[in-house]
Amino acid sequence: MDEKKDRGFFGQPTGLRTLFLTEFWERFSYYGMRAILLFYMYYAVTKGGLGMDRTTAASVMSIYGSLVYMSSVLGGFISDRLLGARRTVFWGGVLIMLGHIVLSLPLAQAGLFVSIGLIVIGTGLLKPNVSEMVGGLYSEGDPRRDSGFSIYVMGINLGSLFAPPAVNAMSNHFSFHAGFSLAAIGMFIGLVVYWWDGRKYLPESSLHAPDPITGAERSKFFKRLAWGVVAIIVVVVAMILAHAMTVNNFITILSILGIALPIGYFVMMITSKKVTKVERSRVIAYIPLFLAAVIFWAIEEQGSVVLALFAAEQTNLHFGGFQLSAPLFQMLNPFFIIIYTPFFAWLWIKLGKRQPSSPSKFWMGLVATAISYFVLIIPLMGLGAGQKVSPLWLVLSWGIIEIGEMLISPVGLSATTKLAPKAFKGQMMSMWFLADSAGQAANAQIVKLFNPGDPKNEMMFFGITGIVTLVVAVLLIMMVPRIKKLMQGVN
Repeated sequence: MDEKKDRGFFGQPTGLRTLFLTEFWERFSYYGMRAILLFYMYYAVTKGGLGMDRTTAASVMSIYGSLVYMSSVLGGFISDRLLGARRTVFWGGVLIMLGHIVLSLPLAQAGLFVSIGLIVIGTGLLKPNVSEMVGGLYSEGDPRRDSGFSIYVMGINLGSLFAPPAVNAMSNHFSFHAGFSLAAIGMFIGLVVYWWDGRKYLPESSLHAPDPITGAERSKFFKRLAWGVVAIIVVVVAMILAHAMTVNNFITILSILGIALPIGYFVMMITSKKVTKVERSRVIAYIPLFLAAVIFWAIEEQGSVVLALFAAEQTNLHFGGFQLSAPLFQMLNPFFIIIYTPFFAWLWIKLGKRQPSSPSKFWMGLVATAISYFVLIIPLMGLGAGQKVSPLWLVLSWGIIEIGEMLISPVGLSATTKLAPKAFKGQMMSMWFLADSAGQAANAQIVKLFNPGDPKNEMMFFGITGIVTLVVAVLLIMMVPRIKKLMQGVN
């Protein structure tokens, strides 16, 4: 079918429906699990939890998110060089499902860490390659691309919206493990939809690796992999011998890796002989957008850690005659995305070539992100001992930051596919997810500074974070003309 005549899904290619539903169920499983995971880790064993220290649990939560997106590098490589996007996504979904099954079993901390390993690798295989396939549904000049990515992001957020109340209800009525089992069922449904629908509507090219690995490269790859495994073993043994093998120390090492990895990746792409002069310029233009995305995701992802703790410890959960539950606030992120998506999808089509450039949308998004934290300072001013803030302040904060997400997330996905060198299509999409990984790697250390229930600490935390974000936005404004020039005709 002619791609421009294929308008079977809200004016978009029919294949977008397949990927929309796949991400819907994958995000249902992932965010359903995340809605209760923090509380599962630090609740007392007598309440069905693991009894971990609250600060450690917050750090584990952040580094878990970082590892999930860090592993997208593996997914990009396997897709580009070995299996192709479609097969890589399927096997990623299988590992995610197995990870949730392990978490649904009463295996204590051992089950938690095995589950983390499976879901981290599975999401790394699935996440970047689904997004890359969305980009592959459109030609380079197709004006529907940004709108299509906005609809795709709405699928992500529909799954994220329905998951917290469903999984939280299972957790409250039965146990944490029952809630995690529902996440496993969600991923199974997603796999069935992807396998059945994908055969008819996804392009044949997605079954093949765009840059197949050669025999010589395969040998070199496995040697590097072996050295990497040896290095990990050496580090672990050294930590054990030094009596430094603690969860917090291991998190610190992973935080450093999460920040160092994208730096190495940029160097590799910029110096690669497979990248043309024009493509190299576009990769350089992508760097400031990447750094802005790191700042944004660091704050946005604090919603499931910092704001989750704020909801549990500093928010009045008796409101309007209802008894609220802290995990339910995780619905606010997808709720606002769903509300905003039709407007932004319409706006970008309406403006057409008159819409702001990608760098301009990024700085606007950062400004909204900074404001979302500034508003949380207001109810904390003069808060007396034992007093708590209205939940409406959290609603307002989330409502503002999601404007920032609409200006950065779908736009960043689209810009990544447009600025990607041909030989690094899947791996460039991995770079986009490494922005989230780097942000959460930093969060694993930053969240240690947050003390829920202490208004002075909370005001300082929100204020300093907001100011840093605003400064980065101003710097990006100043760089917009230079970035647009480096983008070599891409908007």
